[in-house]
Amino acid sequence: MSVQLDHDDLELATRLEAARGQIGHEVAKLVIGQEEVLEEMLIALLAGGHGLLVGVPGLAKTLLVSALARSLSLGFNRVQFTPDLMPSDITGAEVLEDEGGRKLRAFLKGPVFTNVLLADEINRTPPRTQAALLQAMQERQVTVGGETHAIPDPFLVLATQNPIEQEGTYPLPEAQLDRFMLEIRIGYPSRADEERIVRATTSVIEDEPVAVLGGEEIRAFQRLVRRVPVTDAFVRRAVELVRRSRPGDDGCPVREWVAWGAGPRASQALVLASKARALLRGRVTPADEDLEALAAPVLRHRVVASYAADVEGIDSDAIVRRLL
Repeated sequence: MSVQLDHDDLELATRLEAARGQIGHEVAKLVIGQEEVLEEMLIALLAGGHGLLVGVPGLAKTLLVSALARSLSLGFNRVQFTPDLMPSDITGAEVLEDEGGRKLRAFLKGPVFTNVLLADEINRTPPRTQAALLQAMQERQVTVGGETHAIPDPFLVLATQNPIEQEGTYPLPEAQLDRFMLEIRIGYPSRADEERIVRATTSVIEDEPVAVLGGEEIRAFQRLVRRVPVTDAFVRRAVELVRRSRPGDDGCPVREWVAWGAGPRASQALVLASKARALLRGRVTPADEDLEALAAPVLRHRVVASYAADVEGIDSDAIVRRLL
């Protein structure tokens, strides 16, 4: 097992658990329900990853991301991805400025230079533009004109996809999907929540979210996630779960349903995300319940279903359930 948390770490963990409830309260001023979605977004942030939000239009994805950024006192930008969007529209570009009759190069920062970036309908832009964003996600920096510019820290990308309307889209390749720590599914609200939504959105909005945490605290929580101890047995279970998704593995129970399984980045994501989830729920080490809860968000976009699975109507979530 890793080194145990010290007294300061335990105090920080207590602060995070309390902040989780406060964040939920602030976000709920604008978005009703979707508590599990909010938790998975926080897990991605605390674990230093990014999230792919999948849901039909009208489920308040943009509002949810905006409310989260405001409750965390973080910078927020939204980019609507379209077929004519260029890489420089995201990363920025060099421009010439006139200073005293001299032409000087200057870098005009794009919307990626923020803390929380909402990439709306990422699959509507060509692969070259998608790749520009994914490079920034991976390297946390942008290189333009031979100069490298660091992206603010913390940095969280939440990209959205509409699972229904596929005409005129450029689906993300599997190698690029792997850059997202979690695929977060947003479903329809319950009847009770939908009634509350209708009442709230057809009357006067009385409260606005206020900041609960700042950037420095979030960075401290991210460092804490890395220090959370895990047992060797827990790591073995995470690795075994991922390896069982590969049709070439002897222990694969879904061989007939999978064309390609998840890679080592999935094992890393399972462990890190489980650490973050444990802290959010008041525990200082992850348990099997964290692994099971996060298996689908971590694996569903990394497991490529086979033709046989498509014919049988077996989706990635069903494959993950079989793995578990």
